[in-house]
Amino acid sequence: MDDKKVKAEVCPKCGAPLGEVVETKSGKKLQRCSTGSWDPETKQNVGCDFVKWLAVEPTALEEKCPKCGAPLLMVTTRMGKKMKKCSTATWDPKTKTAGGCDYVEWLKGTTEALDEDCPKCGSKLVMFTTVSGKKLKKCSTNQWDPQQKMAVGCDFVEWQN
Repeated sequence: MDDKKVKAEVCPKCGAPLGEVVETKSGKKLQRCSTGSWDPETKQNVGCDFVKWLAVEPTALEEKCPKCGAPLLMVTTRMGKKMKKCSTATWDPKTKTAGGCDYVEWLKGTTEALDEDCPKCGSKLVMFTTVSGKKLKKCSTNQWDPQQKMAVGCDFVEWQN
């Protein structure tokens, strides 16, 4: 097997080689077809639009698990959500059961009060910063109702650059 050359990965759509691995602002990694690119102005693909998303490996944190004392890991889900979980946690895909410590802490953004009034309803605005660092001003009455599974309150949102 040593005499066989390792073939570079090719695009399943057009057969061109895949480009280099790049990381998005939110921490996801991807590999595009070498004949395609992303135009940030039009927010569209140019050329071949094949994208291979790569799994983001967990990173070890210096924090210890509050349940068992083992090191914690920072994990990014395939949908981009972030969580801290115990490094002893396991998953058996055959039996579909979890093992080890079950500690998980989902990371959410931070909110700080602003001294500005909402242009829609007159309530105070807040600055919300997502886990990935994106910022937006939103009305303080804007909340999520888990029973109805929908946003309630004023819908004013202004994304910041």
